[in-house]
Amino acid sequence: MKTSLLARIAIASAMTLSASMASAGITLDGTRVIFAAPAKETSVLVRNQGSNDIMVQSWVEPDKNGANTDVPFAITPPLVRLGGNKQQVLRILYQGQGLPTDKESVFWLAVQEIPQKAKTENTLQIAIRQRVKLFYRPANLPDTAANAAKSLQWKLVEQSGKAALSVTNPSAFHVTLAGGSVTLRSGKDAGTATVEMLAPGATRTVAIKGSTGMRSGATTVEFDSINDYGGLDRVTSKLSN
Repeated sequence: MKTSLLARIAIASAMTLSASMASAGITLDGTRVIFAAPAKETSVLVRNQGSNDIMVQSWVEPDKNGANTDVPFAITPPLVRLGGNKQQVLRILYQGQGLPTDKESVFWLAVQEIPQKAKTENTLQIAIRQRVKLFYRPANLPDTAANAAKSLQWKLVEQSGKAALSVTNPSAFHVTLAGGSVTLRSGKDAGTATVEMLAPGATRTVAIKGSTGMRSGATTVEFDSINDYGGLDRVTSKLSN
């Protein structure tokens, strides 16, 4: 009897969760936001793909690995009721000071769906939060964001007695690698390394997995970088001596 009751509860919970997930459906019109100076504001379009009205709460928060702990941005409206199958423009405003003017800064835009109060008891509801990177790009930066991934400088170094991969980003732009990984090739030999987003001027040294036969002159580095539109650009570079 207890087993049968528990089974019914589990099935009911699963159905409720499935229904809640099915009704959830806010989407943004991009996977990243580029705030390009000298503009004082930019915008993001939020769509409610569900049939029920929801509340949408939005804010900007600092990147945990970034140097900027203060957030010089405001969003309007920060809280809005969004009808079923409707859309809303969120305006992101910059106060005009506090961020470097010689390189990009990165933050996170958070947009959270708050469902309406359940009409029945014992209903599981989920507040779904989406986070996308917000890049503040000052005016008159040298070169372009499209060339930043190609300018990465790769070289072999020794770390704890083993060969490791060092990468430096000399550009003024952030470089985001799809999947956070690169492939190293030297003839028939191949290895991989994990490389997360590189901030302007940053250098990172990571372990090489799957290969010990890499040589500077004969090794290439292959990876996909994420561009301003969320697409992937394939980049192949050589290791420097």
